[in-house]
Amino acid sequence: MIRDKTKKIQEIKNSAEVRKRNSEEEKVARAEVFTDLIRSIERCQTEMQYKMERQQKAAEKQEDELIEKLEQEIAELKIRNNVLERLSHTEDHLHLLQIYSSLCSPRNTRYWPEIRLKTQESVETLRTALTQLQDTLHQKLKKTVLRKMQQNAVNVILDPDTAYPYLILSDDGKQVAHGDIIQKLPNSPKSFERYPCVLGKVGFSSRRFYFEVEVKGNTDWTLGVARESIDRKERMKLCPGTGCWAVNLSDGNEYKALYGRPVSLDLKVTPQQVGVFVDYEDGLVSFHDVESGSHIYSFTAQHFTDKLYPFFCPNLNNEGKNSSPLIIKRVYR
Repeated sequence: MIRDKTKKIQEIKNSAEVRKRNSEEEKVARAEVFTDLIRSIERCQTEMQYKMERQQKAAEKQEDELIEKLEQEIAELKIRNNVLERLSHTEDHLHLLQIYSSLCSPRNTRYWPEIRLKTQESVETLRTALTQLQDTLHQKLKKTVLRKMQQNAVNVILDPDTAYPYLILSDDGKQVAHGDIIQKLPNSPKSFERYPCVLGKVGFSSRRFYFEVEVKGNTDWTLGVARESIDRKERMKLCPGTGCWAVNLSDGNEYKALYGRPVSLDLKVTPQQVGVFVDYEDGLVSFHDVESGSHIYSFTAQHFTDKLYPFFCPNLNNEGKNSSPLIIKRVYR
């Protein structure tokens, strides 16, 4: 009894230490985000001021050139006026007719309406700058969140004892694809018999963990985590109710989160590499596009009791159309 209570106290202390460490990491990450935000705003402000100063200088130069040309035209017109004044008193009408056309011909005069001075920044330009700033900050935030999750990366190796008989596993346990014939895999009670699936060797029952999988070139796949007690012998729907938290690609462009009734996902970009993050204690399983940092989907407010194992399902080969392997990638932190 005393030993059990002592063990429980130690578990509580360990949990408190983990929460404290996670809280400190959150503070650092948030400080970095706000620092980036301030720097980006300052940079945007500097660029806008520089652009406005350049436009002001260009406007002043244009004004000076205009005044100079107008003064020059005024001087030319005064000269013409004096010549015409003198000629108005001459009696040599033949000479007057000869030079009249040249004196009275229109000059190449610039008019005020032709000059458009940009003395202030337009609202549209300002809106564009702010939109670009917003996009930049959004990208930085996504990358910051992804980097934080990557700090929890674990070394995942596939467990051949759990593999569906038709799956081809690489020697290093980092790749899996569906073959057309039964492979030489261990005849294990832990193997999947109804679905082309395989689990990672190590399960997790606390804290956080993260791994990345390359899905490039595949038209069908399912990724996520599964509880240790998932039924591996009978056909069933893959969903949280049966012990699987996963997202799925089918037919090359249909992405879904697997519930009892799958949820369609509208992804703007086709993920080439997917990151899977699990916070066991918070009941969170989330999926991310590693290349862009974009969030794909999250299962939230889940209640875990079993160990959770990385879950891989390359689905059927489809006559070679879906033959590329799922590849567990090394995470650079």
